[in-house]
Order: sequence, then structure tokens, then C-alpha cells
Amino acid sequence: MEEPQHRIRAAHSESTITVYQAYSPEIGMPAVRAGRFPAAWKRDRMTWIKPSFLWMMYRCGWGAKEGQEVVLAVEIQRDGFEWALRHACLSGYARGVHPDRAAWQRQLKRAPTRVQWDPERDLRLQPLPYRSLQLGLSGEAARRYADEWTVAIRDVTPLAREIHARVGSGDLDSAARLLPQERPYPAGDELLTRLGG
Repeated sequence: MEEPQHRIRAAHSESTITVYQAYSPEIGMPAVRAGRFPAAWKRDRMTWIKPSFLWMMYRCGWGAKEGQEVVLAVEIQRDGFEWALRHACLSGYARGVHPDRAAWQRQLKRAPTRVQWDPERDLRLQPLPYRSLQLGLSGEAARRYADEWTVAIRDVTPLAREIHARVGSGDLDSAARLLPQERPYPAGDELLTRLGG
């Protein structure tokens, strides 16, 4: 079956969804130990969460980029994730989604969350012809994410390095078997259409 152009793909259960972020050890390790974001985590700035593991690997270079050495799997409540989607605005103007550019700019100023659709990645981190969600959280959304929605935080840096090593040695089949099991997230067609999907 052909992949739709826009789809949220994620590891999820009945009550939670897993998203990924990468941080410096000064933020990442205390978050893992406490199972929540430390006070040093800035709740007043925008933070981007990614349900796609491979898109996160592309962004952080398998945990090798400076300031992104600790890759976190953050399990959050689905209720919170869906609140963020309902209160989101596309990060860029899209004809047919917004009445006009001015209406989009007004919505963007008010929205605590932003949606961006970026090319999904394969194991070699090459772009695929369909897109996955990135969700930017600011203000109320960032605070709720850190202090209310987060259920668990795991360090998946060793997993990222193991998958990367297998890709590097050309063993794509065993690398693929280690990937988190992501499947379509049931966001609903109406919501996805409103978010440019």
C-alpha cells in the first residue's frame, strides 16, 4: 500500500505516544534519571518533538551532533499530544488551508503549537517521498509537555548507536529489526486536513 503524503507515524499505546528529542548530557541525563524534565529545561522557549525515530536520527546525526548527544524517547499522554494537535498552526502559510496569509499570521501568533511536515527518512537518512510530523511546543504547550503530559523518559542513545553501527556495516535488515515499531497514529482526517495533511 502506498504511503500518504502526510501521516503521523509513531510508537503508541492506547494511552501514550512516544516522541523523540536530543539534548546535551547536562539536560538529557538528569531527565532520564528523574523521568521528567529538570528545572534547567527551559519551559519558556519552543521545543520540537518528533514521533519519527529516523527523522530524529537525521536531525541529531545519530546522537553525534554537539548539544544533541543524548537521544531521549519521551512517552507522553495521548490526550496531551492531541490537545497540542488541536491547538496547532502550520509553521508556514499553505494556500487552501488558510483563507489568506494574514489569517495564517494571526493564527500563528495565537497558537501554542506549530506543525511542520518534513520528509521521512530511511535507514541511511535519505529523504523518502512522504512526510512525517514535527510538533513545536511553546508557552502553555511546552509547560504542559514537561510537567503534565510526560509519563516516562528513556535514554535511547545506545539503541541509536547500535542501529547506526549496523547501517554502517551494511546490515540493513538487522538494523531495521531494531527500529521502534511505528505505525499510523489515528489523528483523524479532519484534523490532518486542518494541519495541511
